[in-house]
Amino acid sequence: MNLPTWITVSRLLGIPILLYILHGDLTPTDRWICVAVFLVTAGTDWLDGFLARRLNQVTDLGKFLDPLADKLLTLAPLLALIELGEVPAWGVFLILVRELAIAGWRVNPTFQQQGVVAANQWGKLKTVVQIAAIALLLAPLPANGQIVALVAFWVAVALTWISGAIYLWPKPAPTSAS
Repeated sequence: MNLPTWITVSRLLGIPILLYILHGDLTPTDRWICVAVFLVTAGTDWLDGFLARRLNQVTDLGKFLDPLADKLLTLAPLLALIELGEVPAWGVFLILVRELAIAGWRVNPTFQQQGVVAANQWGKLKTVVQIAAIALLLAPLPANGQIVALVAFWVAVALTWISGAIYLWPKPAPTSAS
C-alpha cells in the first residue's frame, strides 16, 4: 500500500473513534472533540486524492477504498445523530438510498465499460455541504445554531439527491463531425 491509500485507511480508522466519543452522555467538550475528529478525518479525503494524483500513485485499491471511506464517514455520524435524536431517520435514509444507488451503479458492468465518471461540481458541492452540516450537527450549538445545522442538513439531503440525479442522468452521445 502506498501513502495515499494509507491516508484513506486512516479515514476508516477515525470512524470508530468518532462513534466511541458519540456514545453515551456528551459534554460540550466531547462534542467539540467530535467536530475536530470529524473535520480532520474528512480532510484526509482531499489529501489522499491530491497525493495520489501528484505522486502518480492512483491504485485500484485506492479507487475502491476512497468512496467507501467517504460514505462510511458520512453515514456513521449521521446514524449516531439519529440515536441522539438530533436528525430524523428518514432524512438520513434519503442520503443512504442515494449513496447505495450510486455505489450499485458503479459496480454495474455496463457502467464499468464506460469508465469511472469523475465527480462534477454538484458532487463536490454535495460533499462540502454534507461535511459542513455534520460538523454543525456535532457541535454544541445554542438553539438558533441548531436550526442552522438542521437547515444545512436538509440542504445536504437535497444536494445529495440532485447530484445523484445528475450523475445518473443519461449523457448525450458525442457527435462526430462529418
